[in-house]
Amino acid sequence: MSHNNTTNLIHNSDLMPSNIPKTKQVRVWDILVRITHWTVAAGIFANLLFTEDGSELHEIVGYTVVGLVVIRLLWGLVGTRYARFSNFFPTPTRLKRHLADLSARRVDEEHLGHNPLAALMMFTLWAVIIGLGLTGYLMETKILGSKDLMEGIHEFLANSLYLLVPLHIVSAIVVSYWERQNLIKAMIAGNKTVIDKPSTME
Repeated sequence: MSHNNTTNLIHNSDLMPSNIPKTKQVRVWDILVRITHWTVAAGIFANLLFTEDGSELHEIVGYTVVGLVVIRLLWGLVGTRYARFSNFFPTPTRLKRHLADLSARRVDEEHLGHNPLAALMMFTLWAVIIGLGLTGYLMETKILGSKDLMEGIHEFLANSLYLLVPLHIVSAIVVSYWERQNLIKAMIAGNKTVIDKPSTME
């Protein structure tokens, strides 16, 4: 009887969900990061698809977006942990480690905020937006004397967004699936789901 009881205990323990990892919610994105992200996105879509080039509304939306990007850049220096550039700046070492995590379908826990690849996209988008604001201003003021040149650069930068924005969206969707992490939901709610590892302290 004792042997049967021991066998039953072993079998019962195998059925228990002890191997299912526990998860927890971690606050990653603060309110300023989320507001600037979605407001900048709305402004880009508005100026690309709805406002008339050269109109007063187009300029207001454009300069507002540039102002928000500047605020976000300043926040990257003094903001919360995951908003700071020091947390996600795409160094070669970080890029290599992140690609290794992607290949293994692991969540890059070192970069719960922006990962190094996402950081490359962010810096590119920010540079394009600031370039649009600068060339737009120079077109109107004619400080450099060549409106046609500034207009050509402005148009080139605006057209680049038709590639960069969809690439950014598709990348977020693909990485969400690959890492089993809803990145779009995280940018709305501010939280990410991570495995709750037990403490190693005795």
